[in-house]
Amino acid sequence: MNRQEVIDHFRKNPQVSVLIIGAGVNGIGTFRDLALQGVDVLLVDRGDFCSGASAASSHMIHGGIRYLENGEFRLVKEAVQERNLLIQNAPHYVKPLPTIIPIFNLFSGLLNAPLKFLGMLDKPSERGAIVIKIGLMLYDAYTGRNRVVPKHQFFSQAYTRKLFPAINPEVEYTAKYFDGLLLAPERLCIDILLDGERANITAHAMNYLPVISSTEKSVELQDQLTGDILEIEPKIVINASGPWIDFTNHKMGLESNLIGGTKGSHLIVDNPSLRTAIGENEFFFENADGRIVLLSPYEDKVLIGTTDLPIEDPDSARCTNDEIDYFINMVRIVFPGISLQRDQIVFQFSGVRPLPASDSKSTGQISRDHKIQIIPAGYKCKFPVINLIGGKWTSFRAFSEEVTDKVLLELRLSRKSDTLETAIGGGRGYPRNTYDSESWVKQLAAATGTSEKRAKILFSRYGTRAEEFFDPDPTKSKTQLSSLPQYSEEEILHIVRSEKVIHLDDLLLRRSNIAKSGLLNGRIIVEIAEIIGTELMWSKDQLDSEISRTYEILKEFHGVVL
Repeated sequence: MNRQEVIDHFRKNPQVSVLIIGAGVNGIGTFRDLALQGVDVLLVDRGDFCSGASAASSHMIHGGIRYLENGEFRLVKEAVQERNLLIQNAPHYVKPLPTIIPIFNLFSGLLNAPLKFLGMLDKPSERGAIVIKIGLMLYDAYTGRNRVVPKHQFFSQAYTRKLFPAINPEVEYTAKYFDGLLLAPERLCIDILLDGERANITAHAMNYLPVISSTEKSVELQDQLTGDILEIEPKIVINASGPWIDFTNHKMGLESNLIGGTKGSHLIVDNPSLRTAIGENEFFFENADGRIVLLSPYEDKVLIGTTDLPIEDPDSARCTNDEIDYFINMVRIVFPGISLQRDQIVFQFSGVRPLPASDSKSTGQISRDHKIQIIPAGYKCKFPVINLIGGKWTSFRAFSEEVTDKVLLELRLSRKSDTLETAIGGGRGYPRNTYDSESWVKQLAAATGTSEKRAKILFSRYGTRAEEFFDPDPTKSKTQLSSLPQYSEEEILHIVRSEKVIHLDDLLLRRSNIAKSGLLNGRIIVEIAEIIGTELMWSKDQLDSEISRTYEILKEFHGVVL
């Protein structure tokens, strides 16, 4: 069903077993898991899918090695195992990422973990080689038999200089271990969402449908496209709105103070010297203030992150000039000879971690674990509200499974399947080595009458879903965009038709990496807007409005001025 058909369906039949509010990765992951169990479920978001906290990630799938010194061993073990599962289940978007830790001394930090565990240390402190070695041994041990990445290694100062000639000469050692690189968080969310809908005809997801209020038995939503009100009568509500959880509860007339989020900002920079210096490795290290920061490869550019600052209103999150200065100075710690300039920033983004409310003196001490907080039925509403607090991108599947089990218990249903080995979207049937990948691409090119080069591009973007992007009708347009030859009109149209695109920025910012990669210009925006507008039957005024909206979003939230 298309969007209007879904709305018409619920207008006539407002009852649904589960209403999920918030389409970040936790909401979408729970949506898929419930759909796989045959539960009728509606997922809504006030904005686009994966447009909030989940879109502002550091593009890492990691076990959280630094959480070991906080004593969060269960979280690290779970996250390491979930990292391995994602590399296996979503190999088109999650790749093994070699990670380098520059180490400036041998003994520092030996007392950090015990002091933090006893509550006697509430701020970061430098970690030396011995502490890092112990942490990495535990990290490797948590992988268990399911070893999809190599064990860690330690390198001497001399060997480190051979590997990374531009590195700070004061670095005495480096450690190398593996985590996961998340190539496209927004696209991975779309794959998970579509898998849920395809698995269950009673599972529906809609964007731009915010909660505005509730009654004793219903939740009122408002379609941002038409202004129409839609009343839904759920048996259970799942509040997965991340840093907006308390705001959502307040709109439903429920009091809560569950979230104490922190802001994290990132830059994507076009600095060839820095890109060459890190190679295909992430650099994961301590800034001068003890904050763990990173430099990571992002296509031919470098992603730099992240800050960890208290914030009250998640809607106010922006990357500030002070944060940009922080990142520029941060690079000099590891690569003092490389100069990073502001005009090399091609994209910036900022989001809020949905951490639990806490009185910790340091934001780094607030747990990144996930938990469920339930507002029981009878308190102003006849349905319980299950609040999803905290969590990490890495562990969304495990969190979704926990939430789904609780919902199934409430509905008195049994689990039909699990998601441990369930491939995601374009990871289904994904070739496991270079030879098989090349063969798959050749077969796709032959079957669709396209070049191997074009088939390879689509395979790299969509995994095995690439075959969906070709229309079998040879008379249909396969025209490359004049402003962006890497994309075709056929590709843009398929995304619009199958991936719930409502606004121009949905495609430029979330269904593709066009904006993040620093490729945008005025010609590209207009050409893609006209393709979308023709398909969605926008008027001239709508088309102009969408272009203006996109310019405003790029400038306000991402520092992109065209």
